[in-house]
Amino acid sequence: MQFAFTDDQELLRREARAVLANGGWGRDELAELGFLDRAVLFEEAGRANRGSEFFDESAPQQEQLAALSLEAVGIASKALELGIEHAKTREQFGKPIGAYQAVSHRLADTYVETELARSLAYWAAWSVAEADEDAPLAVAAAKAFCGDTGVAAVERSIQVLGGIGFTWEHVLHEYYDRALWIQAYGGYARVHRAKIAAHLLD
Repeated sequence: MQFAFTDDQELLRREARAVLANGGWGRDELAELGFLDRAVLFEEAGRANRGSEFFDESAPQQEQLAALSLEAVGIASKALELGIEHAKTREQFGKPIGAYQAVSHRLADTYVETELARSLAYWAAWSVAEADEDAPLAVAAAKAFCGDTGVAAVERSIQVLGGIGFTWEHVLHEYYDRALWIQAYGGYARVHRAKIAAHLLD
């Protein structure tokens, strides 16, 4: 497998981050894009908390699960961003809470897991777009890991934010609801890990 983002895809990512955050674009407007280009938008839609608008229930299952894996990566990225922002500005005992290991280690774990999830999600997207023979394996790996990563990332950020994070009014709970839905859709991680195990042992 050889995959790298093109300049056009990176430009699309930057544009999508701004446009989606401001309520622009919809699924129908992007129908003519190839799946790999749409993959960039699925991740950014997750960051913007608009993934449900771009999810196509009529798409083939592998496309659905790859798209949801990418959305979960976007959710994890946004949760990490919110957690870091709070850790930098909230002070306890005269210093930002991010200076304490109990906080910084949680965010570091989220960063590492999110980067791995992103790699798996784009492997799945590339495999689906190219109709690669490893597409079922790639999609299973991505869905298993990305779904769990999205949930864990939001949970950690809720904990980092403390009191305000636990209030239902905070936006993290909207991301949390969506991350839990993604985690469950099409089977929890154990279902997809069983597929991977069967493939490796076959």
